Amino acid sequence: MQPLIVLAGPTAVGKTSLSIRLAQEIGGEIVSADSMQVYRQMDIGTAKVLPEEQQGVPHYLIDCCEPDEEFHVVEYQRAAREALQTIYSHGAIPILTGGTGFYIQALVRDIDFTETGGDTAYRHGLEEQAAAEGCEALYAQLLRLDPEAAAEIHPHNIKRVIRALEYFHFTGEKISEHNRRERERRSPYNTLYLVLNRERAELYRRIDQRVDLMLEQGLVAEVESLRQRGYSRHLVSMQGLGYKEIWEALAGEIPMEEAIYKLKRDTRHFAKRQLTWFRREPEAVWLNWEDYAGEEEMLAQILSLCRERGIMTLQ
Repeated sequence: MQPLIVLAGPTAVGKTSLSIRLAQEIGGEIVSADSMQVYRQMDIGTAKVLPEEQQGVPHYLIDCCEPDEEFHVVEYQRAAREALQTIYSHGAIPILTGGTGFYIQALVRDIDFTETGGDTAYRHGLEEQAAAEGCEALYAQLLRLDPEAAAEIHPHNIKRVIRALEYFHFTGEKISEHNRRERERRSPYNTLYLVLNRERAELYRRIDQRVDLMLEQGLVAEVESLRQRGYSRHLVSMQGLGYKEIWEALAGEIPMEEAIYKLKRDTRHFAKRQLTWFRREPEAVWLNWEDYAGEEEMLAQILSLCRERGIMTLQ
């Protein structure tokens, strides 16, 4: 089987720098597993790794579409498979890096997203309902139809809420049952699945620090620029952390201080949900930063695990 390294973990845990160092050591190329970094014009709020920060390491699935273009897990899976084949053709090893567990699972386990029907009218009806009544109205439907799925999806993740409702509508089966079957699928890759973690208080401190840095770098101006370009606040992209909260402040609905407080709080909650997701991955190897003296020691441990798994340079 072809090798694949997954370097996952919650937001602000320290994946970006380590993934670039790892790529340099083993002759790797990086595939982003971040559902927000696919959008162009949205750099600061997504903590996107910029070209000058990539240190010559090729990165894939960053800046794939405009903020008002539809991008979902099926499209991600297709594009990620193509990226992997490109990387293998270079004689390199793909390193799947990010915190969107659903995207990672879709690729690693080769999940079958069978089309639920060609009729898009139902989906459009749900989108219109969400725009008129708010995300919570659709989430309440999902909570009634499939409480197990609802427990795994944030009420504001309208994309996944709609997919779950759409799946039930066309198949009569709960998407939670479908997902349970798919989690049991074996990976077609020789996968080393690593999850980075930090002590909770330190992770939350880093999250607060990252939000402060985003504000210094111009997050408010970035959101205002998107508003001025005419993008709707109801777009999936605009529901991302940072964009939703700052938009509310710019619209005069809440003070900016409250928006920043909500952003930090909601990002901490998001990190907690990410950790919950990764704990369900039976093959994941957890690496806690507190167990290592620093990035060099962590990297040495990862290289040791790569050798044990038979994953080293293909060149």
